[in-house]
Amino acid sequence: MTASRIMRRTALAASAVVLALAVPATANTTAPARSSPPQAPDSLPPSRGGRPASTVDHVAGFYGAYTDVLYDSGHSSLTDSLRRHYLTRAFRAELGQWESKHHMDGMLRHKGVLKAWQVTYNDSGMGHCWTRVKLTWEDSRHQVRHTRLMVQSDLATRLISGIKTGW
Repeated sequence: MTASRIMRRTALAASAVVLALAVPATANTTAPARSSPPQAPDSLPPSRGGRPASTVDHVAGFYGAYTDVLYDSGHSSLTDSLRRHYLTRAFRAELGQWESKHHMDGMLRHKGVLKAWQVTYNDSGMGHCWTRVKLTWEDSRHQVRHTRLMVQSDLATRLISGIKTGW
């Protein structure tokens, strides 16, 4: 037998011994109690991500940050700063008029704080991108409600430039 063959067999035997010691015996043992069932590979937590050059991710970033601020502290100078950063100047003026008339947050088209939000690409053309935004609310009776918005963004700047209810 060659020296390299002896080395391979020795390494294989050593690996088998280490593996046997590492695997617990299951014949007469019970598994420890768990506080929750193990997760199956297909039920991993959702991941989040985005790209700064994506218009859709820009809209999602706005709604994520805006929702966080409203949830944490309500309308404040930070919500105004987010609007200045993510919305066109013309749309901010239009939004202010809409809010004065309807007495609610124009970006949410609802009163209160969101429970969840979802942004999905819809269409693009003529220099604009449209995204569908689904906002989830829970009322005082714990009934889940949804608001659906169509948000328009300028492709050149990625700034939000319009909003309509429904899709």
